[in-house]
Amino acid sequence: MTAPPFRVRRATLDDIGALSGIWESMRLPVDEFSRRITEFQVAEDAKGAIIGAVGLQLLQKQGLIHSEGFTDFALADQVRPLIWERLRAVANNHGLLRFWTLENAPFWSHSGLGKPDEEALTKLPGVWQQPKANWLTLKLREDVETLLSSDQEFAVFMDAERQKTARTFQQAKLLKRVATLLAVVLLALICGGLIWLLKRNPQILHR
Repeated sequence: MTAPPFRVRRATLDDIGALSGIWESMRLPVDEFSRRITEFQVAEDAKGAIIGAVGLQLLQKQGLIHSEGFTDFALADQVRPLIWERLRAVANNHGLLRFWTLENAPFWSHSGLGKPDEEALTKLPGVWQQPKANWLTLKLREDVETLLSSDQEFAVFMDAERQKTARTFQQAKLLKRVATLLAVVLLALICGGLIWLLKRNPQILHR
């Protein structure tokens, strides 16, 4: 059985030496990325030699695809689909809501990433924001927690409105009772006044 020509896996500390060469050739921060080694996915050939890598930083359920590099970019078109499949699997395992990238290879836009609208940009974590950056993004799933929160907020609002309406009806009933009581008292006072007046002046009835 013929072994597949390439495979993609998560980077380990043993890969720092091979990745450092790729990062140096791309003028990327070797020391910083060495400390973040497990953030990278590496592609290796059938002999186990690393031929490429890409970073996937996870933050606030967002995934930043960054720092793509290859020992030979002639292999990129063959390897990128495997890397993309791996990134999608990682995103699914971590429940990511959206991918972001500043990578400008046509592959990424062909894979579904596109320019974000203003609403999407509000989802971009602040630490990733850059002035005049040409972001590409891909929504992976709905933010269920936000939707549930919105539903809960609406439910709380409706409950508050129901309570407010109930209080208004109670106040209306109370005012109606007070008005009725006042009317009865006033009628009683009028009747009492008439009776008193008639008792004091019985001749009124004979006029």
